[in-house]
Amino acid sequence: MAKYALYAELKAKPGKEAEVEDFLKKSVATARAEAATVHWYSFKEDKVGVFGIFDTFDDEAGRDAHLNGEIAKELMARASELFSEPPSIHKIGLIAEK
Repeated sequence: MAKYALYAELKAKPGKEAEVEDFLKKSVATARAEAATVHWYSFKEDKVGVFGIFDTFDDEAGRDAHLNGEIAKELMARASELFSEPPSIHKIGLIAEK
């Protein structure tokens, strides 16, 4: 079972929702190439303009590699263009799974 995770909440600027969704759809290919990323999900919440990313890792090194990887770099580079506030990134310790 993966023990480490990240959750990023992304609040799109009004009118940028489609661009955020497109960015997330394209990012899955990069996530698939990351050997240490066990699972990677992007999603749209039921609140207008709110998106998220949830991903899991077997160890801290994998999570750190992801935080310093291509998705994170592009996300931060485009943050002021796409988001109404900086992405909120939470480090999570997983305690159980089904």
